[in-house]
Amino acid sequence: MFKQLRYFRSVVRLNSFSAAEEENYISQSAISRQVQALERELGFQLLERKNRLFALTEAGAYFYQKSLVLTADCERMCAEAAKIAHGDGASLTIGFLRSYAGDEFHGALEDFSARHPDVAVSVEYGNHEELYVLLRTGQADLVLNDQWRVFSDEYVNLILTACRSLLEVSAHSPLAQMERISPRELKNFPCILVASPSQRETEQAYYQQAVGFQGDFLFAENLEEARLMVIGRKGFMPVEGTGERLMMGAPITRVPLVRGNEPILRNYCAFWQKKNGNPYVAEFAELLKKQFQDGAQRG
Repeated sequence: MFKQLRYFRSVVRLNSFSAAEEENYISQSAISRQVQALERELGFQLLERKNRLFALTEAGAYFYQKSLVLTADCERMCAEAAKIAHGDGASLTIGFLRSYAGDEFHGALEDFSARHPDVAVSVEYGNHEELYVLLRTGQADLVLNDQWRVFSDEYVNLILTACRSLLEVSAHSPLAQMERISPRELKNFPCILVASPSQRETEQAYYQQAVGFQGDFLFAENLEEARLMVIGRKGFMPVEGTGERLMMGAPITRVPLVRGNEPILRNYCAFWQKKNGNPYVAEFAELLKKQFQDGAQRG
């Protein structure tokens, strides 16, 4: 019944059998059969079907709401039982770029946790160099990072996407009216970077030498603080991640960064050591890749 209940919840939450099929990696007819089997076992109808449309019955609506808490309790119980049975149990440690603004990682994490609720996932945040150290020393199984250096044969270097470099500027700044902008044109504007105190010098050196920003540099401890500085017109911030649009009404505008007339591209990758024996690393990497592919199709 637990699996049938999960399928039923997917259908209701997504309001679609076909969407539930994609989420659970089974055929639409199989999900429909599982929901019907659940109804037979319960002895009452959960859904009223009209051609390709459906609606919850009164009993189905009540059952759905109560099942949410029940399922959450059951998942937690199973996870705790697995820890007791297997000691500390399976785990996966992921390094995540502190200043990354895309939502692909969160989608992959949600998918992975749904598949493996008993696997303890921990996230370590860091700047580019900090993530490399975590990976090299084995403190992280996998990291999401952009390509700062030549690929090494010691690692799996899975390119997730190549996207245009963007800057976030205040929507009220004259820079927001530009269709594109080059590093040379920003020499009189401060660059705002998200960096821990120990990594500020390294981050600044990269953006000076590799990107070409020659103005002053300001630093923030986290992405929210950096964006407040952008809104306050303290400077501009290079965007880490994909996507060229912010939420409607946001007081920030994104402007493409170019060199000459060509966009400056950045590779974002999943990196892990080839000798890493964690069986969940490659699976999480594939889920992450799928999130990037789906995002590109939506874009």
